[in-house]
Amino acid sequence: MNTFSINSDRLWDSLMEMAKIGATEKGGCRRLALTDLDKQGRDLYVAWAKEAGCTVKVDQVGNIICTRPGENNDLPPVGTGSHLDTQPSGGKFDGVFGVLAGLEVIRSMKDHSIKTKHPIEISVWTNEEGSRFAPAMMGSGVVSGRFGLQEILDKVDVEGLRFGDELERIGYAGDTPVTGRKFHAFFETHIEQGPYLEAEEKQIGVVTGGQGQRWFDVVLTGRESHAGTTPMHLRKDALVATSQLVLKVEEIAKSHKPGCGTVGYMQVLPNSRNTIPGEISMSVDLRHPVDEELTAMDEALKAAVAEIIADTGVDIALKPIWYYAPIPFDDNCIEAVRNATIDLGYSYMDIIAGAGHDACYVSDFAPASMIFTPCLNGISHNEIESTTQEECEAGCSVLLNAMTRIAGLVSADASVGEAVGA
Repeated sequence: MNTFSINSDRLWDSLMEMAKIGATEKGGCRRLALTDLDKQGRDLYVAWAKEAGCTVKVDQVGNIICTRPGENNDLPPVGTGSHLDTQPSGGKFDGVFGVLAGLEVIRSMKDHSIKTKHPIEISVWTNEEGSRFAPAMMGSGVVSGRFGLQEILDKVDVEGLRFGDELERIGYAGDTPVTGRKFHAFFETHIEQGPYLEAEEKQIGVVTGGQGQRWFDVVLTGRESHAGTTPMHLRKDALVATSQLVLKVEEIAKSHKPGCGTVGYMQVLPNSRNTIPGEISMSVDLRHPVDEELTAMDEALKAAVAEIIADTGVDIALKPIWYYAPIPFDDNCIEAVRNATIDLGYSYMDIIAGAGHDACYVSDFAPASMIFTPCLNGISHNEIESTTQEECEAGCSVLLNAMTRIAGLVSADASVGEAVGA
């Protein structure tokens, strides 16, 4: 089958230009959701999308919707996209690669004079990372109905700044309704953020689903007291209880393979050298691709909390703040990715997404799948996150050809090859 190519240098140059916004000393990016840097990244992307011939709309939760018309614009679009916000010490490919791969698809369609039956649409989903405002994947979560719009607009960050106010401040509080979005199909391209593709020497990961997640906020309350005058047997040390809980999270994950358990946030009060810690706030993140196992991990965590309370006398408030079940992606979308990969001659493997992605929430209301590309040593959510131009080219090429076929090819420049199928 004939295939279409992308402009690899143009894609890479766009990635490197976007990476200048919020660039960090170690080569990463810091563009937290709804900050001035997030606005700069959004503004640059919108300018590029308009130059590529897209119409641009912004919805009520700040998602950016860029559309390339099809032969029949009454048909639902074939979509792609990801996010532009980053972790506090994030890399320059997580999320942004999926957004700019979508932009390169539209640019390449213009190069090849491709006309499709269905419109093509790129989404920039708001606050995928969940690092400034929790939970994660807010933009796609509101559109899917997982979260209420007002519920999300009223969320606050650690400084007490309200999500809706910050959205208004940066100029991305749109008026397009969040309800009623439809896709004929949706694809998200992303670096793997794990080691499997690199270890297996595969160029493409055909993502068949995403593992489930449970997030918790935990507050452990002991009793502050003098570090030198309070005997050990009379203490209620919140940090000792916290240490036990952290080890329990590790133990639970290891006993439910291939599950993962992480404590990624902790705040100690009063955080004084010679005072016994009185209160600890922390997070717990549990993940597993099988929902029954994820439920068992949840039950084990609750049992561990009860055990630590009895052992230490420290009060522990365990608050579930986010859950979604493991996600099976659409068979036709998976097959479109697999076929495009084979036709382009890339090596591949089927893979489960270990991280949460916007495509997981989109799959609630539309057929969806994902395309993974390798990243160096499987490292992500880190300033040293790295991939290559060739790896980005492969992922974007698969995206272009999968989307073209699903969208229904009407015409193209015959001198550069012809896509197949609809």
